Amino acid sequence: MASLAPYKADFLRAAVKGGVLKFGSFELKSKRISPYFFNAGDFYRADLLESIATAYAKTIIAAHSSGALEFDVVFGPAYKGIPLATATTIKLGQLDAATYGSMCYSFDRKEAKDHGEGGNIVGAPLKGKRVLIVDDVITAGTAKREAIAKIEKEGGVVAGIVVALDRMEKLPSPDGDDSKPMPSAIGELRKEYGLPIFAILTLDDIIEGVKGLASEEDIRKTEEYRAKYKASD
Repeated sequence: MASLAPYKADFLRAAVKGGVLKFGSFELKSKRISPYFFNAGDFYRADLLESIATAYAKTIIAAHSSGALEFDVVFGPAYKGIPLATATTIKLGQLDAATYGSMCYSFDRKEAKDHGEGGNIVGAPLKGKRVLIVDDVITAGTAKREAIAKIEKEGGVVAGIVVALDRMEKLPSPDGDDSKPMPSAIGELRKEYGLPIFAILTLDDIIEGVKGLASEEDIRKTEEYRAKYKASD
């Protein structure tokens, strides 16, 4: 896995060994049959959570260092995004206390609370802040659009999105013809909102990096899936 950055290789290895990245036959929401499946919700063990938090934090630090990302608050959309944003915020502070030692995080409620402090947001206020969304994957983009709307309603400005995996997969064609070129959900969000979107891993990274971790048959099927469903963007 020499071609991958060390933190990406470490993350991919942890995902495979921890059963977070699985190979086999999986039906997706789109009804496509995928030869691989990634579930960030399975990073619930301490060592795995440490691994994913480190990978998110290093991805964010690299983007910030390159000048591609400026933000004030880390935001995790309920529910999977909540532990991801929390753990990432802690890890950012540990890796670079000078820059991120006072970094804040927030998350949304699925239903607004009508008593106590009330409201839709838990954690740091978003008004006037540049907000970075941290979540697992972008499938259709619907959940991210909802998160963006909530942040903007609170007076925040979305600075970017970081996800664990970019499947590099085209959206289903409206007429059901999967042979037609189509953009990815990430590509559509980038175009629609003009946002920088970063991924710890892409499907290309997985295919390159799992040699020696997955069978040649699983890698071949994943390469065939990529060729069939690769997005046009």
